[in-house]
Amino acid sequence: MLGGTTEASALAEALAARGDDAVLSYAGRVSRPRAQPIATRVGGFGGVDGLVRYLREERVTHLVDATHPFAGQMSAHAVAAARIAGVPLVALTRPGWTARTGDRWRRVADIGAAVTALEGAPRRIMLALGRMHVGAFAAQPQHFYLLRFVEAGGAAPSLPHHHLVIDRGPFDAAGDRALMEAHGIDLVVAKDAGGTGASAKLDAARALGVPVLLIDRPAVPTRHEVQDVAAVLRWIDHAADRGV
Repeated sequence: MLGGTTEASALAEALAARGDDAVLSYAGRVSRPRAQPIATRVGGFGGVDGLVRYLREERVTHLVDATHPFAGQMSAHAVAAARIAGVPLVALTRPGWTARTGDRWRRVADIGAAVTALEGAPRRIMLALGRMHVGAFAAQPQHFYLLRFVEAGGAAPSLPHHHLVIDRGPFDAAGDRALMEAHGIDLVVAKDAGGTGASAKLDAARALGVPVLLIDRPAVPTRHEVQDVAAVLRWIDHAADRGV
């Protein structure tokens, strides 16, 4: 299983409970990933060829992509490697977010479009993107940025005006509302991660009337997708045998 998400952890627990022989692979972006009840590995595979080699050497019979919806490159590699290695693949996905009454959303296609959308007068922005894409927003240095990372360490953010919070979710709407109020946030920038684990900031923004700049998910190749752990288990037990 390619993981790192809440859904991946839930699937790991279900596989362990059944006694399945499974391995959860982390990309390695967090130095201390959450402990799991199944075997784990950390780090990349070396592209499509490396993943094909791993699948063959480890005699993998089922491949589950339970990565983050924005891990587009890894998902594309999984589709290609599964096809080459002849290993059935399923993606455990979460539906994207849908605007509700009171939401003030503007959607953009990608990180670059989000950076461009921030041109103009200084604002106080909650940049809810994690560590990886923060550097791109140095192109708009006039703003104050509220950042939240899972862990400390690594290079300091290259933003001249920012405040960094170290915290690991899941978060709740009350806490995120208090955080936004404490820092005078007037815009939230977030990825359309979907699910409930990362939605607190959207609930808080709705309650405060704060607009949200929401970044659309990257496109991925066509693949078989399911949206809950039970469906993955059914696929492992039955559908994969039919090549679905």
